[in-house]
Formats: sequence, structure tokens, C-alpha cells
Amino acid sequence: MTEIIELNVGGVHYTTTLNSLLHEKDSLLCEMFSESRENLLKDSKGRYFLDRDGVLFRYILDYLRDKTLNLPEGFREKQRLQKEAEYYKLEGMLACMRKERETRSPGSITLGYRGSFQFGKDGLADVKFRKLSRILVCGRVALCREVFGDTLNESRDPDHGGPDRYTSRFFLKHCFIEQGFDMLHEQGFRLAGSCGSGTAGSATEPKPGVDVEENRWNHYNEFVFVRD
Repeated sequence: MTEIIELNVGGVHYTTTLNSLLHEKDSLLCEMFSESRENLLKDSKGRYFLDRDGVLFRYILDYLRDKTLNLPEGFREKQRLQKEAEYYKLEGMLACMRKERETRSPGSITLGYRGSFQFGKDGLADVKFRKLSRILVCGRVALCREVFGDTLNESRDPDHGGPDRYTSRFFLKHCFIEQGFDMLHEQGFRLAGSCGSGTAGSATEPKPGVDVEENRWNHYNEFVFVRD
């Protein structure tokens, strides 16, 4: 059972023990490696070849070694990992993933942004794209970190008071509002409400260097997401 096994999973190489691969008796890996392996594919180096996602296999192997599921903070490929666990018939790992979903803490997160439209030389006839300067994140610190992980920029809000405090000063490192929506959806949040300012109503003078026509189309929007 302590035999060393060399694997090539989708081009990514792993070294493990036979005991780890046989951990779940009803799994596909146990079925493959508990009997004769003469029919298993091998690469040019003699490693057993599995035509699956090689990057995600690290989490499969971690589960088989430790009997627990430990994903990094902000992990964004849970649906893909679930498909891999289903392929390998790892019922214990699937049960861990279901339990994690069921025990996620409730809460709310607000995303807000100030945007405008980028205009060309011909004004409205040459609208190029929506321009966002920054996407703000408001909510409980621990919950924001859970959802956005390393895409969260905390530089404007030094960590005083611990993870149970609330903040309205976080923002995302990118300017893709839809990416923020996707990350919230993946973590079980749903849109509860939104509001936005009107455009073409500003009577204030634009800042130096700001196009007058573009300034008329500045707007601010907020989206409130909740998880029960």
C-alpha cells in the first residue's frame, strides 16, 4: 500500500502513494489502481496518464490524503471541482462540498460604482465603451474576503478591529462589474435591490481635462446582494 505512484494528469505531474489513491473504496481511482493496471495509459516517462484537469487534481489528491476539503480563500472554481469529484466518484468529497454550501454564513454585500461613457471625436455618434473608475465593496470584512479573495483591494481601509467589523472602503482590483456579479453568484448570493443616479443632469462644472459631453453622462449605481 506504500507503493509510490507517478501520475500525469492533463500534463501536470504528481507523485503520491497507492494508499492515497485507494482511500475511497467506491471511487474510480480505487477501481483503476486496486486491480491490474496493464490497461491503464502511460506517458513516455512511464507515468499513469489521466486525461482530466491537471490543476484541479491537486485538490482531489489533497482530499484523498487528508480526508478533508481545504480550499484556498477566494477559490473560484468550485463548480469545475465538483464535476471532477463526480467524475472520480468521490462521494465523500462531494458530501464535504455540500456541507460547506449548507453552512455558509448569511449576510449582505453592496457593490457600487461611478461610471461614465467614453466618447470619441464625434460625441454621441462615436460612443466607445462604459468607463468605470472603481468598484466599491461594502459589507462585513470576513464576508467580503470570502467572496472576492485576492481580487479585493484593502489598501484604503487598514485592518483595525478584526474580521467581524464592517467597512465601506474596500474596492476591487479590476473594473469589471460583471465579474463581481459572477463571484457573488458563485458564493450563493442573489440580487436584492439596486439604485442609480440619473445621467445628463449635472449642473456642476466638470473638472479640468474632463470632456463636457462625457461629464453629462456620469452616473452612480449600487447593487445590494444577500445570502440567506
